[in-house]
Amino acid sequence: MAKKTPLRKCVGCGEMIAKKDMLRVIKTKEGEVKVDLTGKQNGRGAYLHLKKECFEQAVKSKGLERSFKMSINSEIYDKLSKELMDIEN
Repeated sequence: MAKKTPLRKCVGCGEMIAKKDMLRVIKTKEGEVKVDLTGKQNGRGAYLHLKKECFEQAVKSKGLERSFKMSINSEIYDKLSKELMDIEN
């Protein structure tokens, strides 16, 4: 029997794609929001396409804030945006 690939929903565009093709953003127990490059760190996870447009859409629609049930300030969004740019390049 073929192994099922885990799918996750992008908090930016809402599209379901394979988990391995997405960027995982986590909220730790301490309330810190950061990018999880390994996909295995502890914390509540939310997934984004590796596209600038999806990140901008998630910021606009407050997709990450809904996923983490907390408000996220602009400093954190700036840090996430910078990390996303580093990964894209």
